[in-house]
Amino acid sequence: MFCDDASLAAAKHVKSSIPMPNQEKTDVLNATEQPREQRYEPQRIEQKWYERWQQQPELYRADPAASARKKYYVLEMLPYPSGALHMGHVRNYSIGDALARYMWMKGYNVLHPMGWDAFGLPAENAALKNNTPPREWTLNNIANMKRQMKRLAFSYDWSTEVTTCLPDYYRWNQWFFLKFYERGLAYRRKSKVNWCPECATVLANEQVVDGCCWRHEETKVEQRDLEQWFLRTTQYAEELLRDLDKLEGWPEKVRTMQRNWIGRSEGAQIDFKVADSDEKITVFTTRIDTIFGATSIQLAPEHPLVSKLVGNDPDLLSRLDELVQEQRSAREAGSLGEAEKRGFFTGSYAINPFNQERIPIWIANYIVMEYGTGAIMSVPAHDERDYEFAKKYDIEIRIVILPRRHEQGEQQEPTLPYTALDSLLINSGEFSGLGNQEAIQRMTHSADEKGFGKRTVTYRLRDWGISRQRYWGTPIPVLYCEKCGIVPVPEKDLPVILPEHVEITLQGGSPLANLPEFVNAKCPKCKGRARRETDTMDTFVDSSWYFYRYTNAKLSTAPVDTAAVDYWFPIDQYIGGVEHAILHLIYSRFWTKAMRDLGLLKNSEPVERLFTQGMVIKNGAKMSKNKGNVVSPDDMVGRYGADSTRVYALFAAPPDRDLEWQENGVEGVSRFLAKVYRLVMRHTVLSDKARSSAAGRVVRSAAPRVSPAARDLERKLHQTVRRVSSDFEGRWHFNTSIAAIMELVNAITAAEAHVASGAVPAQQIVSTLRMLVLMLAPFAPYLANEMWEVLGESSELLRETWPNFDPELAREEQIEIPIQVNGKNRSRIIVPAGLGDEEVRERASADDKIRLLLEGKEPLKVIVVPDKLVNIVVR
Repeated sequence: MFCDDASLAAAKHVKSSIPMPNQEKTDVLNATEQPREQRYEPQRIEQKWYERWQQQPELYRADPAASARKKYYVLEMLPYPSGALHMGHVRNYSIGDALARYMWMKGYNVLHPMGWDAFGLPAENAALKNNTPPREWTLNNIANMKRQMKRLAFSYDWSTEVTTCLPDYYRWNQWFFLKFYERGLAYRRKSKVNWCPECATVLANEQVVDGCCWRHEETKVEQRDLEQWFLRTTQYAEELLRDLDKLEGWPEKVRTMQRNWIGRSEGAQIDFKVADSDEKITVFTTRIDTIFGATSIQLAPEHPLVSKLVGNDPDLLSRLDELVQEQRSAREAGSLGEAEKRGFFTGSYAINPFNQERIPIWIANYIVMEYGTGAIMSVPAHDERDYEFAKKYDIEIRIVILPRRHEQGEQQEPTLPYTALDSLLINSGEFSGLGNQEAIQRMTHSADEKGFGKRTVTYRLRDWGISRQRYWGTPIPVLYCEKCGIVPVPEKDLPVILPEHVEITLQGGSPLANLPEFVNAKCPKCKGRARRETDTMDTFVDSSWYFYRYTNAKLSTAPVDTAAVDYWFPIDQYIGGVEHAILHLIYSRFWTKAMRDLGLLKNSEPVERLFTQGMVIKNGAKMSKNKGNVVSPDDMVGRYGADSTRVYALFAAPPDRDLEWQENGVEGVSRFLAKVYRLVMRHTVLSDKARSSAAGRVVRSAAPRVSPAARDLERKLHQTVRRVSSDFEGRWHFNTSIAAIMELVNAITAAEAHVASGAVPAQQIVSTLRMLVLMLAPFAPYLANEMWEVLGESSELLRETWPNFDPELAREEQIEIPIQVNGKNRSRIIVPAGLGDEEVRERASADDKIRLLLEGKEPLKVIVVPDKLVNIVVR
């Protein structure tokens, strides 16, 4: 299990702090006010509040967007309706729900919605397996998962619910497509695509992981040539990259992953003429300073010029086919970079524009068309891949840069390949003797001036292929007319409805192509015969903008309510898995910028803060049906209650780390909640008396001349409020919040023994219990609401004010400070908290152990870190 010291300490509290029955029956009130002992029955309590909350649909509803209250938009990534929640869902949603409830209690206008990413391949697989139509299967799953969410008391505003497979949502996917098409952001072309045989459809580059399908981790992805629709994400590449610097509330890991995926490279495009031909080869290089060391040009096997260079030569054609097959196999295996480098000389030459040297043109399997221009200038002395290839085929290796130490006369040549940027040029004509950076600038300028090159920026990011040869997705709103060509479906004809009665075979090609009533259409331009597009959209389209729809989910005249979006965005806190870093999170950022440019919103980024939670694992592996280690939330709720299940999901590990599932931990949390229940029940008789003295929900200072026991309890209360509040406001270590609440429960239990003597007023116990219930409310809402009512309160707990704390009262009265001599711990002293530095020095020097150690030595200085340590430096 991954957990910090606070979690380990709190885990001990769960086991050790539960009093034995005879302890619980100790009389702490006078004889006429005996506590009511009752058994903690989570099913009874939770059923009572579940039924009550179902009658209050407005309970979690945000105020209108025109509200003057400060807004807070907290959102967990919407799930795919697979049929049932798993514990990963429960952990994710428990984090968001605790935060939403806390922000309600802090007085914010909270938007906390939920919806369903409802299109996708599993519905088609289920249709084949269970003979159930995808729509029916999906909607039944949604109903079940929604029931589970409600039973777990997640505070969602269901009036904002979004289901992406329904026409009232996907019509706007189609509307966006038309707008993108009008602006040139959507286009169609034939391209080499990633094909998953298992899914029988195309995958975007981002959906290929180590050569395999992101859904089917052991299925190798193939390459096919298909006509596809693309969205021009590359048009926003620079802005997507630049704006990452603004996302200070995002994990650096996610920002780094996106930077690497976007992959910006500054360099130059240089044209090499093909000798004895009118053709030219354009290469992109970030190291134009090494161009005098180029001893060959290498082309990708699929470069357009290859067919002309190879011609009809049967030997070259055979070798080319081998390279194509090798590259395809390596790409499908996800090992393109590790594959053995192979190639052949075409017999043709290119002219280096800087020195007019003829250099051979090769075709190589490690050059790919998808990156750069599909051609490189090979500089073996100064590039690792080029060096490996040149050594294999005995291509000339020419050194053109040297370390700067050669300026001091060093003669030894560097180890090859030598790639350092802080170097000097040699064997480079008029540029010899220049440093790399100056040479890059001057050589790029020279190429531009002479017309054979220009400064260029390239990106690893590629346009997003959205065509899928599947049924269960948004139909692409396009017609193909023999006379008019590609014709967009008019807006007035949206939505293009997805037919319901379709035979699904998973045999390749869209099932929609077999429906004449869907395919055959009339061209809106010439009124002639037309064929409807049968591909559907990538389901990541659905999730790229859904969070905007939540702000007015029933709007029928536009995809979003601009005024509501202006109020609610950006999302204050988004919660989900890091696996979405270069899929959903890049696509949604692109979509936001495109929506902005359509005039639909003002913000350029959808999310202010992002939190990526750890996984839930069991027996050392991520929970999955394949591994047989899935824990059903329904089983946990049925056995221990929703509160115990939620609290354990937050308590067992910090939210950003993996959680090792242990059912005995849920049982331990259940025992702790039972202790809270019995503790409150023992004091309900006094609640009416205490309520009048506990005005408001703000923690009050105790009266003057309070006993040490009462002061200790008050201090622990203020410290607990400080800890829980700071965890919500900062690091989100809810495990330490719950541990602090456990410690407070122990402190209240210990204080009960002082009630009879009057050292701790009974009213103080009840007042402290009220604050305990308020702090428990975000984590265990069922029990907290029950205890709130038991304590005599009739107000809505969710709208109660979160307690404040007094920093002075939260401070320890006495603290233990280590004393060091020359940096080594030698003794410890106990002093009043906040004691002045001079007094601390005097007490440290007077310590018996320290006096003995200092005998005969000369103190040079005494360093005091207030309330932390003393370090005496001696000679």
